[in-house]
Order: sequence, then C-alpha cells, then structure tokens
Amino acid sequence: MPELISIEVVYPLLEKQEIFSVKLPAGATVRQAIEASGVLQKYPEIDIAKNKIGVFAKLAKPDAPLRDRDRVEIYRPLIADPKEVRKQRAAEGKVMKKGAGEVESE
Repeated sequence: MPELISIEVVYPLLEKQEIFSVKLPAGATVRQAIEASGVLQKYPEIDIAKNKIGVFAKLAKPDAPLRDRDRVEIYRPLIADPKEVRKQRAAEGKVMKKGAGEVESE
C-alpha cells in the first residue's frame, strides 16, 4: 500500500475561505491535489492555467511535488492593479493641491 500524504487545498472567497482536505499518494503534484479536492467542480470559475497557485504563500507550478501537510492555495485574480491604484491616487492628489488654492472672500 503506497504511503499517503495529507494536503489542504484552500480557495479564498470574499466572505469566507473554503478548505478542502485530501489524502494523496506520496509524490503527488499541486495539480493532482487541486483536482482531487473537488474545488474545480464547486467553483468552475477557477482556471489552473490563469489563476496563480502556491504552497504556503509561495508561488508554485502545477507540476510541483507536494509533501505531507502542505497547504495548496488558489489565488483569485486582483480586482485592480495596486500600482495603478497608487498612481491614480497620486495623480488625484496633485490635481487637488493645484485646485485647492481658491479662498472665499469675506
């Protein structure tokens, strides 16, 4: 009988975090853990080719081997690029400073 390893597959949602526990043969890959967990059937919007995945918050490839008690994480796409948001805020701040010079006369 092959040695089995315990793996958690995690998919974060806005309001909660879905955690799936699976037991796989030693040497299983990230892709095999995701497929065995059933997360793809429950959340069909997940595309392993597009969504980034990781093991304990470190990016990983689908063919990366897993060890016992690893935590596979499926990351949702960002709603907005953080760099772009900062640039927009900075640009709005500059515009506001230029236009803030008007003072009401009494």
